[in-house]
Amino acid sequence: MRVLLAEDDERLSRVIRRVLEQEGFTVETAANGASAVSLATASPPDVLVLDVMLPVMTGTQVARVLREGGSRVPILMLTALAEVHDRVAGLDAGADDYLPKPFAFEELLARLRALLRRGGASTEQTSLRAGVLEMDLLRHTARLDGAPLELTPTEFRLLETLARQPGRVFTRAGLVEQVWGYTFDGNVSIVETYVSYLRVKLRGPGAPRIRTVRGVGYALEHP
Repeated sequence: MRVLLAEDDERLSRVIRRVLEQEGFTVETAANGASAVSLATASPPDVLVLDVMLPVMTGTQVARVLREGGSRVPILMLTALAEVHDRVAGLDAGADDYLPKPFAFEELLARLRALLRRGGASTEQTSLRAGVLEMDLLRHTARLDGAPLELTPTEFRLLETLARQPGRVFTRAGLVEQVWGYTFDGNVSIVETYVSYLRVKLRGPGAPRIRTVRGVGYALEHP
C-alpha cells in the first residue's frame, strides 16, 4: 500500500515514515501543500496523511483542491489545532478522518487501516441512484431530477453512506464514525444538523427522503 505523507516537520516526517515502512507501507513524502497536490494528482496514493499547518498551501486547502478535482483518495488529517471548528473545516474540505497531535503510532496505524478498508469498499461502485437522485462517486457530483445538486463534501459523504444501503437504519453514532471518521465521543448533534441540510436540498417529486427512526437514527427511503 502506498502512503503519501505531507508533513513539513522533517523530524516527525522521518519518524512517521520509518514506522509506516516497518509496517510494510511504501511511503512518499511532501514538505508543502503544493507538492502534496502535485504528487497526489500525478500518482494517486492509496491513502494521504496530511498535516493541517503546511507551508504554501494548508492541509485544508490541499484536501479541497483534490476533492474538487475528483480525487477520492482517503485523507487522514494530522492537526495540532484543538478547536472543533478547525477540525470541522478540514472534514468539510474533504478529509475522511483526523488525528490530533501528539498521537500514538498505534492509533495512526489503526486509523490508516480503517481508511484503507473503507476506501477499498468504495471502489466497487462508481455511481448511486435513489429515485431521481444520481450520485457520481468518481467526480463527487450529484444530480436531482437531472439538475445539479450542490453539496458540501460532508453532505456528499453523508448522503452517499445512506444511499449505499437504502432502507437501512443507521445509528447516529454509526454515521459519525463512517462520515466524520472520528471516534464517537457522545456528541451526535452534528448528524442531526447535516440531515436537516440534506432534507432542504432533497425536495421535489421523486426525490428520496431521509426518515427519522425515533431513538435510533436515520434511513434513506426511495419515493
